[in-house]
Amino acid sequence: MRLARLLLLPLVLLAAGNLARAEPGDVAGSADHPAVTRYPGAVIKWHTVENYLPYKVAVGPVTGYRQIGDWIETEGRLTRIYYEVAGQKTHAEIHANYEKALADGGFEIVASGLEIDRNVGKDPGGRGWLDVYFAENIIQEQSGIIHLLQGSSTSGGSAFVAGKKARAEGTIYVAVTMTQYSSDIAAVLVDVIEEKAAETDLITVNAEAMGKDIDELGRVVLDGLFFDHDKATLTPESKPALDEIARFLAMRPELSVFVVGHTDASGTFAYNEQLSRDRAGAVAAALVDGYGIAAERLEAHGVGPLVPVFTNQSDAGRGKNRRVELVQR
Repeated sequence: MRLARLLLLPLVLLAAGNLARAEPGDVAGSADHPAVTRYPGAVIKWHTVENYLPYKVAVGPVTGYRQIGDWIETEGRLTRIYYEVAGQKTHAEIHANYEKALADGGFEIVASGLEIDRNVGKDPGGRGWLDVYFAENIIQEQSGIIHLLQGSSTSGGSAFVAGKKARAEGTIYVAVTMTQYSSDIAAVLVDVIEEKAAETDLITVNAEAMGKDIDELGRVVLDGLFFDHDKATLTPESKPALDEIARFLAMRPELSVFVVGHTDASGTFAYNEQLSRDRAGAVAAALVDGYGIAAERLEAHGVGPLVPVFTNQSDAGRGKNRRVELVQR
């Protein structure tokens, strides 16, 4: 088995506006997913997109008869692209490339495994494991097109890698399955699951969840707070969130916090820093005046655009960056 040759241009998340790529020989109407580059020389044999489907990413070994004990259950827009790579490229090489590329692209690797020989391996990537995996994530295809779980007289091993990455638009999962269909054909299925971010005006902070975030992270984002445009005036729609924040602080009378305002990067730094400070002050004042929270427990600050959680190059990213947080003192 040759050592894996790592690509110079591995799988990446592409910037908004980049187009999916089609290559000569691809099945009509197909293309790469906009977020994922293909392995060089791969040809698309089958392609489907479903706007909304459940999907289960297995992250543990087989634990019983046709049973895997550890899954990540997700749902969203599902793109499935089946490639074949002809020539002397092995499934092991392809696996090494995808695993490295996912990691380099900022994905958290949630499952990965490689089986060199064809057997019924129970760990991620083994043929037996894949049988269970695809019983949950059924491939709807015409007989004879997809050779992923089939084999020829010269077929070999199999592999799997899955990654997860948070985006402003919602979490994205990439799950890649590779099998050695024959000595000169590697079969590759790329599944991309794009969760849709919830509409922020439907989210209100929950006191119990706030406590969990404070205990684990030392900070919590206060969803459900709304301000007039370019002002520090809380709107009436903020009341449910303020109710929950006050309830949380009443549950933790010993807790003192920084109330920290954040903005996106639109406009000047001085303007955004002042706006973020004013909005943090407005939240603190509302808690003191409307709910009787002791003023000395709340210290308001603004950091403007200095601590983004996502890129400011998209509307979704800017929306996530405009926020108020509680930070444990």
